[in-house]
Order: sequence, then C-alpha cells, then structure tokens
Amino acid sequence: MPSLLEIPPDKLARLIGTPKSPALIDVRIDEDFNADPRLVPGSVRRDYREVQLWRDELYGRSAVVICHRGKKLSYGVAAWLRQAGVSADVLEGGFESWAKAGHPAVPASSLPERDGQGRTVWVTRTRPKIDRIACPWLIRRFVDPNAVFLFVSPSEVETVAERFNATPFDIDAPVRWSHRGEHCTFDVMVQEFGLATEPLLRLATIVRAADTARLDLAPQAPGLLAASLGLSRMYADDNEQLEAGLPLYDAFYRWCRDATDETHNWPSPKKGA
Repeated sequence: MPSLLEIPPDKLARLIGTPKSPALIDVRIDEDFNADPRLVPGSVRRDYREVQLWRDELYGRSAVVICHRGKKLSYGVAAWLRQAGVSADVLEGGFESWAKAGHPAVPASSLPERDGQGRTVWVTRTRPKIDRIACPWLIRRFVDPNAVFLFVSPSEVETVAERFNATPFDIDAPVRWSHRGEHCTFDVMVQEFGLATEPLLRLATIVRAADTARLDLAPQAPGLLAASLGLSRMYADDNEQLEAGLPLYDAFYRWCRDATDETHNWPSPKKGA
C-alpha cells in the first residue's frame, strides 16, 4: 500500500494526458536512465543535485517525482519541492514499477533537442486544420508540456527549422514527422513516441479519417472535421486556434478512453417502462 506521499503508477496513468496532469520530474541518475532510456509520458529530466535552482519554477503547482525505484532520491527531491510550496508526491516504485506495469514510455531517442529553456521547438505550415492541431495536442499532453509551436508559410518551414533549430512536422517533404503512406503525422507520432495505447490508437483512427478525407473509417470523423473547420474560421491567429483546439482533443481523448460504450437519449426511459 502506498504511503500518503506516494502515487501508484495506475493512478498516475489516469492523470497523464489530461489538462490536470501534474508536472512530472524524472530525477534518475545517468546510470539508471541509460539502462532504460525512456520517460514516463510528459516527464522532464532534472538534476536532483540542482533542485534548489529549479524548484521555484514549479511554485503553486502539483508535481510527481520519479526516480529509479521510488526511494530516497525521489523522496528527497519531493521534500525540497514541498518546502518551496509545491505539492509533490513520489511515483510509487519509481520508473521501474511504471515499466513493469506495462504503461507507455517515451524513448528518449525520439525527442528533439531542447532549447536553452528546456523546451522542444516545432515548426509547421500556417493555417492548421486537423493534423497540425492534433500533433501539438499529443506533444503537449504526452511528450513535452512546454513545447513551442511555430506556424510559418509552407515554403519557409525547412529554412525556419534550420535557422531556429526547430523540428519540422506535417509538411510535404522527406522529414521524420510527416505522413507515411496511408498514415497521417498523428499516427506516426503515436507509434514513434511509444504511445500506442488503445485510446490513442482509437483517436488516431478518427484523426486519420478526418485528415485524409476517409470519413468512413470512423463515425466520429465528420464531427471532428466539422469542429476543426469551424475553429479555423473562428481564429485568424494560428496560436490562438491551437489553444482553442486543445480542449477539443481533450474531449475526444476522454471519449476514446472512458466513454465509448456510453449512449445518451432524451427523454430518459421511465422506470418500469
């Protein structure tokens, strides 16, 4: 049974991917990390020896600290965070228990280089509709909650990527993060980020259907297409549209995870009818 300062892997797994997910801090030493160079989705590596330098960035937030086995290292970091006003828990059993439970983990090799502020930076074409909103949602919720997205003219994506050390995605060029055959960029990211869970694969089918005009693949696809096109008409600023679109994918994800068997009707049937 976990202590009051621990959170079990299964409980944390229910929070990851939602807007209420805590900040996830991986403080494994290099030796332990190199033995299994994967990350709990959405977590960021930090040096436990420098906790007093970065802890204030988390002030007023909740956090979960992850070490190898959930022992003294994560307990010590969590104590320092709580001392600074951060509501901090420890992942019960550490990353080792997370992996043993079969929860998804993001390969460190799949992550782009981070900028000076520790963020991944991405660039794509302006005026997003579906894939270019779905992919940032996936990255923000499961890969890097602080990721930055740049929207530029299609002809400038590759140059901006080079000059600003940004990772291009969803463009008509031979880059890692783009369509592959019948799969859209969201499909590719779900697979390569190690996130092929049943809910995200279900969502990927809906995104692919709406993004590639194959609405017969999923009955939810026409709704996603309509909402996405509506958002694109509501916002002239791509960054504002992205922020408005994130809750849309939050809702679709929660349906894919928790509500696929639920129906709704009105008026509700009367008792005994």
